[in-house]
Amino acid sequence: MNKQLRWSFSVMMFLQYMIWGAWSPDYTDYLQNRLGFSGLQSGSIFSLLPIGCMLAPVIAGQLADRYFATEKLLAVLHLAGGVLLMLAARMTDYRSLWLTMLGWAILYAPTLALTNSICFHHMPEAEKQFGLVRVWGTIGWIAAGATLSKVLRAMAPGLLGGLGGFDGLWLAGIASLILGLFSFALPHTPPAQKGGNPWAFLGAIKMLRDPQFAIFMGISFVVATELMFYYVLTAPFLYHAGVKTGDAPFWMAICAQGAEILTMLALPWMMMKWGLRKTMTVGILAWPIRYAVFALGGPLWLVIAALTLHGLCYVCFFTASYIYVNQVAEPDIRASAQGLITFVTLGAGLFLGSWFAGFINDQFTVNGRTDYTKVFLVPLALTVICAIVFMAFFRERGWKPQPASA
Repeated sequence: MNKQLRWSFSVMMFLQYMIWGAWSPDYTDYLQNRLGFSGLQSGSIFSLLPIGCMLAPVIAGQLADRYFATEKLLAVLHLAGGVLLMLAARMTDYRSLWLTMLGWAILYAPTLALTNSICFHHMPEAEKQFGLVRVWGTIGWIAAGATLSKVLRAMAPGLLGGLGGFDGLWLAGIASLILGLFSFALPHTPPAQKGGNPWAFLGAIKMLRDPQFAIFMGISFVVATELMFYYVLTAPFLYHAGVKTGDAPFWMAICAQGAEILTMLALPWMMMKWGLRKTMTVGILAWPIRYAVFALGGPLWLVIAALTLHGLCYVCFFTASYIYVNQVAEPDIRASAQGLITFVTLGAGLFLGSWFAGFINDQFTVNGRTDYTKVFLVPLALTVICAIVFMAFFRERGWKPQPASA
């Protein structure tokens, strides 16, 4: 892959995840403290992208595989999505906002897969090259948080704030429009025109007959639900703990996504040195440790430090999970197996987790004051149970260690 192509794909990934990282980190604080939404209403807004992820295999499979060139489809989806994000930025009515964000989620979710597929199509050695491109997505998420907190809110508060509404959605909308226009310049990737069944991933369900795989999938689902306590509630909790108003996206980006980059780089070594089970155990143990610190509520430096555990939580468990599924699935159903775990975790798991986090937040909120100790004791208890079950019953049957370079 030449340098120009790598640069194009890196910019694409940077903007792709900047969109998500611009609005997601502290949108809950805006919804609850500025618009007066309940925890359940806030959680329902965050549940919309998982809905999009559950529909994405159908949307992306039908359109990109059969009818449209991938780069043109990306352009249309991001241009339309950017318009919806800007419309949503100033909305204050729950029903209108919910419907608008649902429309955006349905447009955005397929692009998560399409940006990967366009890279794989043009990379002769994807296993070596893709990581160097995908890491720019995490850098884009970090850039969104830093831009929002340290540039737009600290140095030029009137630039986007003067438009009214939530500045994170304005920034996300601008990034989406830029990526939409940039997508027209991406290399031509014609439709495969295959007549495959978009629901073929359901065939991977037969893998659940294996008790080890069933245990793995069950724990993955529960852990995914608890991930939303981080995404939905961390920003308002950070402000409660003493972080300067408006700075939550910065700290979450620098600490959490920064640690994610370092952990991603170390993952091949960990998989070779420790094996799959120990690597995933490290990841799953990081979850209750983080929520234990959050439940303590301070000191602030310890809360900030605990954000770095996101790298271990996400990479050592979820990224390692995708590698595990690719190894244990038969070659003819590997794509279906990846679709299944994506549906279970990023789809159903995050959907239920969004509502669950909002519900728990409401249960421990009285007169506008949330008892975050009680809130975070819930995911703490559930992730402890998951860790115990995983260590007691899961065995890496079918796993074959690969060289660190892979």
